[in-house]
Formats: sequence, C-alpha cells, structure tokens
Amino acid sequence: MKRIWIAVPLVAFVLSACVTINIYFPAAAAEKAADKIIEEIWQVQKQDKPVVKTPAAKE
Repeated sequence: MKRIWIAVPLVAFVLSACVTINIYFPAAAAEKAADKIIEEIWQVQKQDKPVVKTPAAKE
C-alpha cells in the first residue's frame, strides 16, 4: 500500500513533464520585429560614439 503513495505522484510528475507547448510566430512579423530592434541598437551605438573632428589639411 505504501508503494502506491509513492507511485501515483511519481507517475503524475512524469506525465506532466512530457507536456510541450508550441508557440508559432508569423515569419514576417518576427523578421520585422528583429529589424526594428537592430535599428534601435545601431542608433544607440551611434549616439554613444563621440564626434571626432579631423584637422584641416595644410597646403
């Protein structure tokens, strides 16, 4: 009788561990979101760089 108290929760745990959740994203929407994130990152990096002025060449 003790074994059933161990087996039932063990079987429940094993069955619940076998559940898979799949989420599907439209490819176009995912690509558009990725492009937007990349653009935002590039803008931040460009703003962080100091502007370096090159001296005028002497003739």
